[in-house]
Amino acid sequence: MTANPLLETLIPLVADLSRELDDGERYRRLLAALRQLFPCDAVALLRLDGEVLVPLAVEGLSPDTLGRRFRVSEHPRLAALLEHAGPTRFAADCGLPDPYDGLVEGLHGHLEVHDCLGCPLYLDEQLWGLLTLDSLDPASFGRFELDNLEAFASLAAATVKVSQRISGLAQRVEAERQLTELYKQARQQPRELVGQSAALRKLQDEIRLVGDSPLTVLITGETGVGKELVAEAIHAASPRAQRPLVSINCAALPDALVESELFGHVRGAFSGAMSERSGKFELADGGSLFLDEVGELPLAIQAKLLRVLQSGQLQRVGSDREHRVDVRVIAATNRDLAAEVRAGRFRADLYHRLSVYPLPVPPLRERGRDVLLLAGYFLEENRARLGLRSLRLSAEAQKALLGHDWPGNVRELEHLIGRAAIKALARHGERPRILSLDVQDLDLPASEKNVAVEAVLASGEPVPEGVELRAAVDAFQRQVIEQCLARHQGKWADAARELGVDRANLSRLARRLGIR
Repeated sequence: MTANPLLETLIPLVADLSRELDDGERYRRLLAALRQLFPCDAVALLRLDGEVLVPLAVEGLSPDTLGRRFRVSEHPRLAALLEHAGPTRFAADCGLPDPYDGLVEGLHGHLEVHDCLGCPLYLDEQLWGLLTLDSLDPASFGRFELDNLEAFASLAAATVKVSQRISGLAQRVEAERQLTELYKQARQQPRELVGQSAALRKLQDEIRLVGDSPLTVLITGETGVGKELVAEAIHAASPRAQRPLVSINCAALPDALVESELFGHVRGAFSGAMSERSGKFELADGGSLFLDEVGELPLAIQAKLLRVLQSGQLQRVGSDREHRVDVRVIAATNRDLAAEVRAGRFRADLYHRLSVYPLPVPPLRERGRDVLLLAGYFLEENRARLGLRSLRLSAEAQKALLGHDWPGNVRELEHLIGRAAIKALARHGERPRILSLDVQDLDLPASEKNVAVEAVLASGEPVPEGVELRAAVDAFQRQVIEQCLARHQGKWADAARELGVDRANLSRLARRLGIR
């Protein structure tokens, strides 16, 4: 009896539906089965979120792809796939630009003639997202594959549905949708918390937990980690999400105007007060108030802020009339407020009122490979802004990003990608179809810690005090793998055999360490 390859592929996936797997593993198995059924060079699972497609899992594409957000209106191939209810196969010489141009691993140039296939996924008859497949062989897919892909798409939809039920993704999707709408109103460009690291997942879990409560939150973290985005996410996950989120940067206001900005004033309260004005607390009534850089508030204002937090009552500057407000306060600071209290620069009672739920935001250097996902997000933003077909990172550039300490965190990365894109574009006389950012475009010094550790390991001397374990382990692993590959003339299977690890695991580790 002839084996049916479709059934052989689907049976393990059906069994997976009853197993408790995390989203990442469930989607990884799904794409691995898809590549088994349709041998190809790249596959992706993308979720439709409003006007953008968000990659949830990829194979055969550069790691930063997971951080990209593909706006459907800017990618005609993706739009065509979404418009057709069944599988769509593009002609090998189709002239439509490919969203994965420059992103296929092992191919550093333009995706010339190739085979491209995709199918939309529906959950409860609602369009949910896409499966896409790309092969560098222009004759890979045929009619039979189209029929098989439609059957596979039904199981893929069931997999997504199970994942949503088990992990609570449905609630996360709704929170992300609300957050996207908030960003559209505020910036006209949706922003989000991008990443898959354990540190970020823990932060997102805490956001969902505290978001649904009325507690006052104190967000702490270094400059540039995204404290404002966290505040917006908390508000979006709260019952107040449909009410306003009002923000004020306490460090940007002169001392004489802080009280008026927070509590409002009446006409004639001070020179220049030509009319009555509501403060931020009144504007946020029923919603949330974000006090950014709250550690910069003058002591006199801190006492009045404490009263509002305790009683919900305030007085406008120059008025004896009481106003009652219902406001949830979310504060943020890059200072150590406990130390500020000990130094007498911040009121202890206000500190305890603000830090009912302290929420630290991890720095970028503690988020591992999230730096590549964030880079992908910013690369896609700059690709659209510069009118490019593709904007990508070279392998050396990815390695440099992973090795940097990021003292300026996500904001530093955002600015660096924007500068690098402009520098790289200036190096070309004509606008290229694919623009690759190299190490020289990033102009990023190698991590001093990693350089020092690698030098010590190479010399055989004892590792000095103060060296972080991860930096030392990464440096050692990089040396061992590179030396093993050199012994085996770059043959990964032989190197994996010598090192006693699975080849796929070795490849993943090498990618994280920036080894080509």
